[in-house]
This record gives sequence, structure tokens and C-alpha cells, in this order.
Amino acid sequence: MKLIRFGAPGREKPGIELETGKRIDVSAFGKDYTEDFFAENGLEDLKNWLSENKDNCPEIDLQERLGAPVKRPSKLVCIGLNYAKHAEESGMEVPSEPVIFFKASSAIVGPNDDLIIPKGSQKTDWEVELGVVIGKKASYVSEEEAIDYVAGYVLHNDYSEREFQLERLGQWVKGKSCDTFAPLGPFLATKDEIPNPHNLDLWLKLNGEIKQQSNTSDFVFNIPQVISYVSQFMSLLPGDIISTGTPFGVGMGLNPQRYLKPGDVVELGIEGLGTSKQVAKAYKE
Repeated sequence: MKLIRFGAPGREKPGIELETGKRIDVSAFGKDYTEDFFAENGLEDLKNWLSENKDNCPEIDLQERLGAPVKRPSKLVCIGLNYAKHAEESGMEVPSEPVIFFKASSAIVGPNDDLIIPKGSQKTDWEVELGVVIGKKASYVSEEEAIDYVAGYVLHNDYSEREFQLERLGQWVKGKSCDTFAPLGPFLATKDEIPNPHNLDLWLKLNGEIKQQSNTSDFVFNIPQVISYVSQFMSLLPGDIISTGTPFGVGMGLNPQRYLKPGDVVELGIEGLGTSKQVAKAYKE
């Protein structure tokens, strides 16, 4: 299945995108895509419900705004420097174990919402990433069983303000958590839709020009390794998202460096997970 949420910000409803591209409203199912939905076997219940009710679901206009396909997860955990060439362009060593940082869940927006360049920002950057959505509580999980904890996958643009992240005292989270810095979607593809998440092409364009183009086969640490590792330090809850890192081609790594300015258009996509598009806008008081 491909899970979507649609409607005005803060008032989204649950939906499904069918194989034909048609979108349907599944509000009558009675549950949004929350932590409880994933924890309480919601995916299987929804699948069964659709087998009897799909034809009665209202169609969603394709022009309707999409929100993030998961409603306010408890955590958005990110893995840094998880592609060797990105570590190189960042001037950092390839890590010997996964680098973990967080993005505030308040940064999450819909896939095509505007990017708001933060107040005082000079170095807002882009990062196309594969997000892994957790399906059940994971604590001290082994690598062998880690994939059993995956509900699905989602496209994520890990926007970053490099001055806030790297030149100001404190952790990376400051440069990662600004409002609108985590567009997710267009949809959550359930695990069965993506048989091999370690062989997916991913790309990002700035104003129509390719800046990032790679494949998840280039991970330093694969998805089972990352899930297992993170779960040694914290419980991952249903609906939580692990963003698996970005390939080379970010603005910080270019020569000369290139950062986003108002009017820039960022488009990105991952094989099997659709595309998204953000227009950069200046922060306004």
C-alpha cells in the first residue's frame, strides 16, 4: 500500500494512493496514521478494510495538498555521513559506527510545502534521503531481525543550515530542526512495495539541474545495521522514522559552495517512493 495524508496543514485526513495513481479518502476506516495505528496492527486492518470498502471511498482531487504520510512521529532519527563520498565532500572521515542526530518533529511538513529559509540563515542546504518507518517498538534488536520492525519507506529531504549545524556551539540538531526542514512523502510505501531498499536510485535537482544522483547500494551502514544500532541506545516507537543519510552533491560540498536562496526550486525523488518539490521562500516576521 501507499499511505498518504491530505488536506490543509494540521487538518490532514488519511488516504491511499492506488496503483493506478488514483487517490482515495479512507477517513471512514476511523484511524489516522499515528503511533497507535502502527502499534495496533493498523496496516493489516486497513488492508482488510480496503478489500471490502475500497470502491465506496471518495476520490481525492490530485491537486489536493499532501501532508507528511505519518502524523507527528515521536522521533525523527538521522544517520550522518552514511555515504562514503558525502563524508569525503564534508571533509570528514567515513565513520566506524553510525553517527546519530535528531531532527525535531516540528520540522516535518508535507512533500510539496514551501521551504522557509530560517531567520539569519546564510547556508541552507539540501539532502535527499531514504526514510525508514518503524512498525513496532524496537529495543535491543539484532541485525538479523531488524527488517521485521520496518513498516515501510518514505522520501525525505533533510534540509540543513550548515552555519547553525557546524559553526555554532552545540549539536547538529540546531542546524537540522528549523521549521519546514523535514518534508516527507508524497507517500509511505509499505515494506512489500520495496523488495530491496538497498538498491534504489535517488536524486535531487536544484532549479532543474541534477545535484545529487546515487543509489542506496552505497550505504556505509545498511538498514538492518542502522536499526539495530539505534535500538541499542533508545526504544524506537511505531511510526518513528530513521533517515538513512544523503549521498554526495550537497551545496556545502560544491566548489564554490552553493546554498539556497529565495526562489530556488528543489525537486527530489527515490525509485519507488515518488517525488517531491519545494520552493524556497524567505523567512518573514
